[in-house]
Amino acid sequence: MRTLETTNISGFVNEFILLGFPCRREIQILLFVVFSFIYLLTLMGNTSIICAVWSSQKLHTPMYILLANFSFLEICYVSSDVPIMLANLISQTKSISYAGCLLQFYFFSSMCAAECLFLSVMSFDRFIAICRPLHYPTLMTHHVCAQFVIFCWVGGCLWLLTPLTLISQVPFCGPNTIDHFFCDLAPLLALSCAPIPGITLTCGIISSLIIFLTFLYILGTYFCVLSTVLQVPSSLGRHKAFSTCGSHLAVVSLFYGSLMVMYVSPGSGDYRGIQKFVTLFYALATPFFNPLIYSFQNKDMKEALKKSLYVLQ
Repeated sequence: MRTLETTNISGFVNEFILLGFPCRREIQILLFVVFSFIYLLTLMGNTSIICAVWSSQKLHTPMYILLANFSFLEICYVSSDVPIMLANLISQTKSISYAGCLLQFYFFSSMCAAECLFLSVMSFDRFIAICRPLHYPTLMTHHVCAQFVIFCWVGGCLWLLTPLTLISQVPFCGPNTIDHFFCDLAPLLALSCAPIPGITLTCGIISSLIIFLTFLYILGTYFCVLSTVLQVPSSLGRHKAFSTCGSHLAVVSLFYGSLMVMYVSPGSGDYRGIQKFVTLFYALATPFFNPLIYSFQNKDMKEALKKSLYVLQ
């Protein structure tokens, strides 16, 4: 493995240029204002959910503890790429160091993997609540919930260690311009100055596995949930059961719908136009919509948010 010092001395690139959104200066400033506004609202929305869960004794249940952790994950997720994107929009250099690029890739990808795991655990929670309601208090204890939370955080961080190690061995000797607004997998591998089909394939398999395995698991749990709900005799009971899952299903659809477009074939290298927009959608828009979805669809959450705002006043 080449160390960072060796590659610098031997003439390999020690920084990358993030091309971002190549357009007129006026448009870049407009994008900076819009993206900054969305970023601040995202931080405020997810922080409000965390505060609501923390302040309301009624929400100290596994479902809302998972939601609070998920909101904190969204804050970490959106903060791994958006601040650098905003800085580059108003900067003339638009550069990021070699080490900084690898760290950004690892942190963003780890948060993405952890989000897949959290969505899976949250679907399991809904499965137990609806399909095994009598066993829910014994199966989803606070201790079990804490174990799930640790599993999601640690699992997300460990899952991307292999791709990070492999990418650190890729020789980059120029050009060093990444046609993206952050250090993503495919445009980074496309800059290699030597053929790396094995590394590209391995990274693609690892990235695809976490996406498809968790997505298939979520589909399986909701198939069981749907089968159970359809057997409920009263329409009121069916509506109540569906309402508890509606928010989670909406978030799953937003996240996985955009994610699969990008990471099914991470070696394609085609990141112009629509694919850059799709990346922006799941990297910025999805964390922005999640607090709105969970707060508008959940009566208990809305009440807790109102109480939190009342206390602040």
